[in-house]
Amino acid sequence: MNYNYLRYFSVLAQVEHYTLAAARLGISQPSLSSAIHHLEDELGGVKLFEKTGRNIRLTEEGRYFQEKVDMALRELNNASMTLRDSSASAPVVIRLGVVSGTLHGTVAQSISQTMQHNARIHFHITESSAEELMDLVRQEKLDMAIVNDTNRDRSLHFRRLGLRSSWVALPQKHPLRKEPFLVPQQISQEPQIAFQYDMKSPFSQWASGVPAEENVVCTVNSAQAAFDLVAAGIGICLISEDCVRDYPGIRFLPVKNWHQALYMCILYDKWLEPPVWGFGEELVKTIRTLEKEKTDPQNR
Repeated sequence: MNYNYLRYFSVLAQVEHYTLAAARLGISQPSLSSAIHHLEDELGGVKLFEKTGRNIRLTEEGRYFQEKVDMALRELNNASMTLRDSSASAPVVIRLGVVSGTLHGTVAQSISQTMQHNARIHFHITESSAEELMDLVRQEKLDMAIVNDTNRDRSLHFRRLGLRSSWVALPQKHPLRKEPFLVPQQISQEPQIAFQYDMKSPFSQWASGVPAEENVVCTVNSAQAAFDLVAAGIGICLISEDCVRDYPGIRFLPVKNWHQALYMCILYDKWLEPPVWGFGEELVKTIRTLEKEKTDPQNR
């Protein structure tokens, strides 16, 4: 029987409300509904919930099953803690994938805090394109990945984290350096330094409608290399907001009204060790909280 389905059922049984339960679990309401239907099918068609107006409540069979499920989940958690405590000195490696520029800022701080709070936790970090990271998650070579794209592969589960703004790194003496912000049409014909694998292809879409092909003069795989080339006057570079920092010889300007969505990608229904799962949950919570603070008018 699917462990996650039992966990979903336990939460839904507590709140008896699909929307609240889905929010607490960090999944969509359709995903939760589908999981409960699958669970009821595995139980031979037994109905665990019944509708009462717009709400739901446990059936008699559901209350009986809740008691047994909660007991089983407690036993599993206790067993997990016992095993974990018995090997307190064993390291826990979190295999995390990130797209370009994501390690700067919030993600790096979350990694640092996690390692400070638990000396057993170590990280193996892979930086690559969203497509390659999703392949590594499918192959179970990564526990989770932060990506800027999704696909329809049902083996993967995506949780939206938030938006990151797009910026342009310009040489300090560039003619556009005094502008408060830029639009894609202003820079579509500029010599460009493509940062990592997936930063260059979206630019064609941003500059759509401009009768000029993008002019990529160099491709690099690190922000440091990109900034060195920009400072030398070779071209401009499109980056995420997390990469913006003081850098000699460079002027950073935002691209107006263009943002890139970030998602947490994991293998659907894959069991993750509690420390790994805990890091992922805390990271999602932190990024979403910061995103809410940025969009809340009271914080402006």
